[in-house]
Amino acid sequence: MMSVDAATGTFVFGLGRDAAPSAVLVIERPDGTRETRMLAVARRDWRIERVDWLPPDTVTPPPEVRARIAREGAAIREARANGRATLDFLGGFSWPAKGRISGVFGSQRILNGESRAPHLGTDIAAPAGTPVAAPAPGLVTLAEVYLYYTGGTIIIDHGHGVTSVYAHLSAVTVWSGEAVARGGIIGAVGATGRASGPHLHWGLNWLGTPLDPELAAGTMP
Repeated sequence: MMSVDAATGTFVFGLGRDAAPSAVLVIERPDGTRETRMLAVARRDWRIERVDWLPPDTVTPPPEVRARIAREGAAIREARANGRATLDFLGGFSWPAKGRISGVFGSQRILNGESRAPHLGTDIAAPAGTPVAAPAPGLVTLAEVYLYYTGGTIIIDHGHGVTSVYAHLSAVTVWSGEAVARGGIIGAVGATGRASGPHLHWGLNWLGTPLDPELAAGTMP
């Protein structure tokens, strides 16, 4: 179910990594009339990416941290759950940091030799301490100095279910509930959590559906 801006009729939705080859879009107007459109979903080939030298406990967590991981996962889902009725996403997205793209969206990950879930973001390799900027205006809904998997983590709500996430940060310089402008510094690149070296993991979501940030931001300048 999409969220629609009542004043403008603007709506947003996203299709995930494993979406079917086609999707149905149904538009229902205020007068009750409906329009149905068939959307073709382009096929993509996904890379296999191997990441070694990760802390072993972050690949196969010991039993004593599983409750913590569950709590942190619930907090992340809550931070993404209820998008504000604003159009902060409408102006598009800039890159939050510049550097070598070391991990791409959708790739199958082999971590320390073990197959794991697909990678659902874009990794930008950069020196530790490199500033990270908000790529679009929004409201911070989560700002944590250290989560088990993602280390220093920030989530920003850009309206109508569109959220972005920044992980493995060495510094978090905003707080939950803070409004941020495009280009405002929110933290710094690090290697916290499950990371083999300093980089920014940048993710984009529509509600519970992960999206490819590179499609939103275009080619890195």
